[in-house]
Amino acid sequence: MPAILAAAAALSLTACGSGDNPKSGGQTQFVQGTGGVSVVNDKGGRQDAPDLSGKTLEGKELDIAKDYKGKIVVLNVWGSWCSPCRAEAKNLVNVANDYKDKGVQFVGLDTRDSDPAPAIKFEKEFEVPYPSLYDSAGKLLLRFPAGSLNPQSIPSTVFIDRDGKIAARAIKALTEEELRKTLDPLVAEK
Repeated sequence: MPAILAAAAALSLTACGSGDNPKSGGQTQFVQGTGGVSVVNDKGGRQDAPDLSGKTLEGKELDIAKDYKGKIVVLNVWGSWCSPCRAEAKNLVNVANDYKDKGVQFVGLDTRDSDPAPAIKFEKEFEVPYPSLYDSAGKLLLRFPAGSLNPQSIPSTVFIDRDGKIAARAIKALTEEELRKTLDPLVAEK
């Protein structure tokens, strides 16, 4: 059964999609926002983010929970081969630079690039100022709990609050306005 679930999860991430029609399921406590951004407004209803640790594209160890404890983490799932990822890259870079002094850390999760070289080239081209975990096989993606605001397409962006809980998710390429609109309430939380 776990192999079937893993295969189903992997298949859900097989294409680089627009994510215009995201669906929520089951007993979740999140509110489907317009444009594919879902938010858990009730802090008590948020699920813990999974262990997201491993090597970056540059080969350094990164453990999001330990290295960025107490920060809001914006986890963007991307691939160098994905055209919507290329389209949103400048938006992510601009907002990451604007929010770095507000307790917000952006982290990329590069998936399905069999060789890190194209992903490293992508990051240099777009002057990405934050690290990316290298997850060519999608193993980190499978750590998200079922029924959570888990990444379901490429690109996806998961917003993790200061307490390490999943606060929001977008399953499409985001504009600067959408990133800011999602981040501002998290930054304001105490």
